[in-house]
Amino acid sequence: MLYQELPRIDETRLDGWARWLVPVLASAAALTVALVFLLIGYPLLAVGALIAGAIGAFILRPRAETSSVSEPLVSGPDYSLVGSALGLSREPVALTGGDGTLLVVNTEYREHFGRAAPLGVAANDQARDGLKLAQSMAWRDGAGCVAGIETGSGTMPVEVERVGSRNDLLLWRFPQPPPPDPLSIAVRQIEGTIGERLAGAGVLAAVVDAKGAILAANSLFADRAIDPNRPLAKNRLGELMEIGEDEQMRLVAEGESGQPVRAVHVPADPADESGAGTFLLFDAGGSTSLAQSSNLQALLDVMPVGLALVDRDGRFLVMNSAFRQAAGVKGSAMPVYPGDIVVKEDKAAVADAVRRNARGPAMSGDLAVRLAQQSSELVALTIAGLRGLGDAAVLLLLKDNSEEAKLKRQVAQATKMQVVGQLAGGVAHDFNNILTAIIGHCDLMLMRHTPGDSDYDDIQQIKSNSNRAAGLTRQLLAFSRQQTLRPQVLQLPDVVSEVSHLLKRLLGETVELVVKHGRNLGAIRADPGQLEQVIINLAVNARDAMAAKGGGTLTIRTYSIRADQVAELGSDILPVVDYTALKVTDTGTGIPRNVIGKIWEPFFTTKEVGKGTGLGLSTVYGIVKQSGGFIFADSVPGEWTSFDIYLPVHREEARATKTRKTEKAKKDELWGSGTVLLVEDEPTVRSVAERALTRHGYTVITADSGEDALEVLAKGEKVDLLISDVVMPGMDGPTMVREARESRPELKILFMSGYAEEQLRKSIDIENVNFLPKPFSVIELAEAARRAVGTK
Repeated sequence: MLYQELPRIDETRLDGWARWLVPVLASAAALTVALVFLLIGYPLLAVGALIAGAIGAFILRPRAETSSVSEPLVSGPDYSLVGSALGLSREPVALTGGDGTLLVVNTEYREHFGRAAPLGVAANDQARDGLKLAQSMAWRDGAGCVAGIETGSGTMPVEVERVGSRNDLLLWRFPQPPPPDPLSIAVRQIEGTIGERLAGAGVLAAVVDAKGAILAANSLFADRAIDPNRPLAKNRLGELMEIGEDEQMRLVAEGESGQPVRAVHVPADPADESGAGTFLLFDAGGSTSLAQSSNLQALLDVMPVGLALVDRDGRFLVMNSAFRQAAGVKGSAMPVYPGDIVVKEDKAAVADAVRRNARGPAMSGDLAVRLAQQSSELVALTIAGLRGLGDAAVLLLLKDNSEEAKLKRQVAQATKMQVVGQLAGGVAHDFNNILTAIIGHCDLMLMRHTPGDSDYDDIQQIKSNSNRAAGLTRQLLAFSRQQTLRPQVLQLPDVVSEVSHLLKRLLGETVELVVKHGRNLGAIRADPGQLEQVIINLAVNARDAMAAKGGGTLTIRTYSIRADQVAELGSDILPVVDYTALKVTDTGTGIPRNVIGKIWEPFFTTKEVGKGTGLGLSTVYGIVKQSGGFIFADSVPGEWTSFDIYLPVHREEARATKTRKTEKAKKDELWGSGTVLLVEDEPTVRSVAERALTRHGYTVITADSGEDALEVLAKGEKVDLLISDVVMPGMDGPTMVREARESRPELKILFMSGYAEEQLRKSIDIENVNFLPKPFSVIELAEAARRAVGTK
């Protein structure tokens, strides 16, 4: 349907003799006035009136038309074709002008959002920012999309595209996920445990398609109604049943002497009138009321969806356990009316729908209602009319969607964390380029100064602050799981022992540190420095939480958990493998229940302004997940808080574990020789790297893009090592290296980037390459170049 607010208004011009109507009327009026003056004895006034009439007629005479075409006074754009096209879409679609004015929407958009413009459908500020981001992407790139936008109709993605002959309009789409096939779900249920339970209760069950073909049947239906020598797919329900002279329904296979049966049709989709769904047959028992049938109650109780029957007066007859659970009905007592299970505002709508379906033609439909026991969320209540089933006149279907709502919230949270993580990773990558230039220039200046010079301490201070900033970028990359880790096989108690001395100074005298180690702990593979960061962040948070109580006890415990113990936990998150676990518990103020779900979000903090960045726990979460582990938080407000970290046991036996106390190997010789092709789009980083490599004996050729680097190689220049950034405008580093390797397969490669080495190695898929993370110092660049040149 087309919704357009601007009508077309056309003017109507006078034509033919009607154009002389006004001049003639003016002349007649002037003549009449003149006769009146003449009769009363004023001839001069009569002459004046005649002259005035002649002048008026001359002025009002019809003029020649400049155009034979009548132009509209107000002409709005004709969007009829656009509206017809949008009406074919089953997804909410809207067309807006350059200023955001709503021009055309389809029916689905109107049903979801009413008359609100796309930017006005957001449920909160974060969703509104996401819509504005998609809009700016569309104006800039032609198209943009954002996932996980919270609206009044739920969480959904949005796609925006710039359209129009002048590219001055925006087309907004809100794609809807495809619903699961209800008929396939019914087939799985009847072929599985539910079908067997129905057979045990004496109920014949079969699933049919829109043409009546049998898709699935339980064992009782197959035994009583289907010929065993005939394939199931070739049977049709209409051929298996007949109505005798006594107007009773019987199975054809049992003949006229068979037991009469009654049928209940549960449509797979209440909105589909094709007849596809589940047919339930049970033996008719004389004049017993359908609602009082024990077979029917047994049937309803095994159904996974909430079902209830209502009589023509709108009173409940029977309901199954799933309906009781979904509606929040406690005990054995049953509500009188369906309106009793919903909030006050929805009572009238439910009662009206039940009354219409009970007494009118058999129909079905969904109502979005809020239950009295759970008024915070909308649920779908399906109301379908029944005929020929005795007292039962209306069937109610109610699904317990609490788990579905929880899953939606988890998906929205995961999407939000992923988007923020991508943003944090991008910011850290760009900031690493700046820090690389600062640290590199500091190293070059320190080479020209000695301790004691007037500028030496200032340069050293600049470098020290730059390294602190590099630590901040590592936190951002850790949260986004894009940090370069240097994992090694180690024992978790060694890491705890290494950091415990530092913790005693950080915690102060008011906090008691208790360390307990379990036995038979398996080795893990992780970055020891990052694990120390995890323990320090948790300890500092615990110290601040216990400060309000004047101190307390911080307990750090390591223990092992076997695969069979994980299976007993019944967790849907933890894979069933062996783990080495770390538990950090404090006796502080605890975490409120309404806050504990947000603690992993970046920049979320409950501390006072200036006392917390909100990156501590998000960094912990990123490091643990990037290390292949899992972390869980639990708390009792006012008593304690506990964090459990599960790290999978590493099974490599041949490789010996290294401790943090081993002496550093002797530094490699930094001096080198040969020609290096340096490819870097950032001028400051390129300048520092060029000077550093030249100082260490290399001949350096620079290029600011992948295309320029390929031109240098095409000239036949001898190149011993290619050092390239990964992400560059135009041709990126991996693409340039692949083309270079076609003509020089033995060319040695050194990539430098601010992203994680593990992530890049998986994405670039190029053999025999080395990697240098940003930011790096002059010494680190020289060492990396020396190692890369020396590799075979």
